[in-house]
Amino acid sequence: MILDRYPGLILKRKPAARQRANQPVEDKALRVTLEIMGNLLGPTGLRRANIRLWNGSYWPDSEPKPATFVLNRPSALREMLAGDSEACVVEAYLHGAFEVEGDMTAACDFADVLDEQTFGWTKTLSTARQLAQLPNTAAPARTNWLRSVKLNGEKHSLGRDQRAIQFHYDVSNEFYALWLDPRMVYSCGYFQTADTSLEQAQVDKLDLICRKLDLRPGERLLDIGSGWGALLLHAARHYGVQAEGVTLSQRQFDWTVKRIEEESLGNRVKVRLCDYRALADVEDYDKIASVGMVEHVGTSRLPDYFKKVSTLLKPGGLFLNHGIGFGPRMRKNEKENFIEKFVFPDSELQPIGLMLAAAGEAQFDVRDVESLREHYAKTLRHWLTRLEDHHAEALVEVGEEAYRLWRLYLAGSAHGFQRAHLSVYQTLLAKTDAFGTARVPLTRANW
Repeated sequence: MILDRYPGLILKRKPAARQRANQPVEDKALRVTLEIMGNLLGPTGLRRANIRLWNGSYWPDSEPKPATFVLNRPSALREMLAGDSEACVVEAYLHGAFEVEGDMTAACDFADVLDEQTFGWTKTLSTARQLAQLPNTAAPARTNWLRSVKLNGEKHSLGRDQRAIQFHYDVSNEFYALWLDPRMVYSCGYFQTADTSLEQAQVDKLDLICRKLDLRPGERLLDIGSGWGALLLHAARHYGVQAEGVTLSQRQFDWTVKRIEEESLGNRVKVRLCDYRALADVEDYDKIASVGMVEHVGTSRLPDYFKKVSTLLKPGGLFLNHGIGFGPRMRKNEKENFIEKFVFPDSELQPIGLMLAAAGEAQFDVRDVESLREHYAKTLRHWLTRLEDHHAEALVEVGEEAYRLWRLYLAGSAHGFQRAHLSVYQTLLAKTDAFGTARVPLTRANW
C-alpha cells in the first residue's frame, strides 16, 4: 500500500551504512517489523487481536484476545502492504504469509485500522523505507483459483454476467452445502431471538418475504435469481402459488430441478436457466421477488432493472427487492476490493437512496423499506463457524486456497455488517394500476 506510492524509495535507502556489522537478516527483519507495527497500530496494538511473530514472540504482549495474527515469515508485512489495495493483503493470506487463529471477524479490525490511517507525508515515507528493508520474497505462482476470473466483453452484458455468476455460484453444490442451511438459502436469515437457529431463521426469512408479498393461492410468483430454489418451494408449498424462478447458474438450476422432483411440486414450481432480461415483456406475474440479485445488476443498469421488472408485473402487483447496499458508515474506497476481484466479480453496491430513486424512475410506489443489517451479521457468523467446522471436507471439494478465501470473505462481510459499513434492505414496491391503486394491506399487521 505504501511502497507503490514511492517506488524510488528502494533506490534511495542506505541499508549498509546503518546496519550493525554482521547483523543476521532475521534479527533485522524482526526489529523492522516491530517498528512498522508500532507505526501503524500504536503502542497498544489491536483491540481484539494480538500478533505472534515467526520466532514465537508476541507483540505488543501475549495477553489472550479473541484472535491472533501469526506472521509466518520475515517478509510477511512487506507481502501484505507493498501493494496499494486490500487485495494485496488477501493474496498474502492466501499464500501463507500470515495466518489467523481464533475469531476471524475480530482479526478484521486490522483492516479497519489500516483503512483509517491518516499518514502524514513524513510518516508515509518512513514506513515505506521500513517495508523496503524487509526481505523481498518472491510471490508464489498463482493457482488455478486466482487465475480463473476471465471476464471479457461489455460489463453487465448478458454473456459477461452469466460468466460472472457462474464463477461464484458454480463452485460446488457440495461445498455450499457444508455451511449453508439444509434449504441452501444464500441470503440473510431472520432471527426472531438471539438463540434462533440458522435453519429456523432461514425458514422465517422465507416466510417474511411471502407475507410481505401478501401471497395468495393461485397467484403467479416470479423469483429473479432463484438460487437453489428455497423460496420457490416454500411459497408453492405453504402459500399455494404457481412459482417460477430464473437463474444463470447451471449448478443451482440442476439442484432446484432435483428438489422440485423430490418434493413432488412439478405441477406448481418451474425453474429456467436464463437471464431475467430474456423473459418476454408480458405482464404475467402477480408478485415478483428478487433476493440477493440486485448486487449483480450494476449501478448504471439499475433503472433498466426496475423497468424490466415492471414490464413483467401485473398492474396492482408487488415486487420485493432484497439486496445488500451501502451502510451508514460505508467508506469510499477507490482501491481494488478483494471481494470484487476474487469472490463476486463485477458486483456493485449502492446506497439505498440510489436504489429507491431508480425504482421511482420505473414508477414503482415505495411501500416499505426495512434494514436487516444485524440479521446478516449474525447469519454470516453462523456460516463462518459451519465452514470452519467442515475445513477437512472443504479441502476435498475446493482446496486450501479457496477455503481460505471463503473464510476471509465470510468473516470480512460479517465485520462489515456489524460495523455498519454494509447493510441489507428489503424494499416492498407496488406497481399501481391506472387509478393509482396499490393492492397492499393497510398495515403491517399481516407480516
